Amino acid sequence: MLSILIPTYNYNAYPLALELEKQALKAKVIFEIICVDDGSFSHLNIENQKINLLTNSKFIEAKTNVGRIASRQFLAEKAQYNWLLFLDADVLPKNDDFLIKYLEEVKDNYDAIFGGFAYKEASYSKNKTLRYTFGKKREEVDASRRNRTPYKVIISANFIIKKIIYLKLLKNNTDNSYGMDYLFGALLKKHQIKTYHINNEVYHFGLDNNIEFLKKTEEAMLTLNSLYVSKQITNNNISLLKAYSFLKFFYLQHLFCKFVALFDSKIKENITHENPNLILFDLYRLGYFCRIHK
Repeated sequence: MLSILIPTYNYNAYPLALELEKQALKAKVIFEIICVDDGSFSHLNIENQKINLLTNSKFIEAKTNVGRIASRQFLAEKAQYNWLLFLDADVLPKNDDFLIKYLEEVKDNYDAIFGGFAYKEASYSKNKTLRYTFGKKREEVDASRRNRTPYKVIISANFIIKKIIYLKLLKNNTDNSYGMDYLFGALLKKHQIKTYHINNEVYHFGLDNNIEFLKKTEEAMLTLNSLYVSKQITNNNISLLKAYSFLKFFYLQHLFCKFVALFDSKIKENITHENPNLILFDLYRLGYFCRIHK
């Protein structure tokens, strides 16, 4: 028995729901599909209303915007089955046995299973090079590598988890800042949730343009800083925090911040153009974190 949950905002989730219905019927599993739009009042909800015509499926239009985390909690509370499959609206399963693969894995003794991300070359465009390159090189990671450090590459756009575990982990977390996957990974590790990674990817289509992704990256650094200062998160396998701790140990964080600031415009020019260098992107993120961390 499976609850398939799709949070959306100003996006047509009907193609995803249609594919999932087809796969669920083929797998002969007891299922439901619930999609909620987080108060966007988008014209695309005309398409999303078609979800109500699918088997055991419903589309809900929220009247207020509550944010990503609260929207997911709403979906989890609405779900009637013990296993929750969360999928972002801007993805599509890579394979037609996507649901079957997850259903095979839940028979084992795991509490949360992450399927992974993939990117199609067709998604590449010159104004989305940073998000595409970052996705291809940092998120499109084989399960064998992800399982070496199971709490590090946590992508909440494609995972299955026990309902009781999910609600327990996030019951006191309503922060909707961008970058909360950092906290999710930390909570999984802190509570020693049995986490496993498999090669069961979804294609990610809703890519931000370079300027938008850079802005969201800065928001994610603000979120990470807040979580770090409040001790909700420690190094926890996060490479950026490990690098910051190294700089701090040698009292170099302020010098590094000033050094990166000297080349700020040149770095931005590189990472928002056709062939972004991810090492420069890492330096930019670390420099930004050093700048905001007090």
